Amino acid sequence: MGIVNAIGRRKAAIARIYLKEGSGIITINDREFKNYFPTPHLQHTVLHPLITINAEGKFDIKVNLDGGGINGQAEALRLAISRAIVKSTPELKPALKVKGFLTRDPREVERKKPGQKKARKRFQFSKR
Repeated sequence: MGIVNAIGRRKAAIARIYLKEGSGIITINDREFKNYFPTPHLQHTVLHPLITINAEGKFDIKVNLDGGGINGQAEALRLAISRAIVKSTPELKPALKVKGFLTRDPREVERKKPGQKKARKRFQFSKR
């Protein structure tokens, strides 16, 4: 199979991964997977594509994560893993597509407008 690389984005987070056949070791920014994502919810988010295709211990994944928060990073990594799996074995695409793992979530933070507190919230109006 060789090494397959892919990229995933979510909000401000960018995940660049290198996927190859191996024993299931996931390294994120030179740290162990369970140390980088300490909560079970985030770990499940990242591993969900592998669980869907029954390949939990079959791939070694090296990840460079940058930007955003921890949840955005987890979802960016999920997209990158899904894309890499489809690159390596295209016949798994329908199973991942049905679950929505190949769709990039386009929602971004709306910018703050001048003369307002936040993007949509305004300062309190005083008639007098």
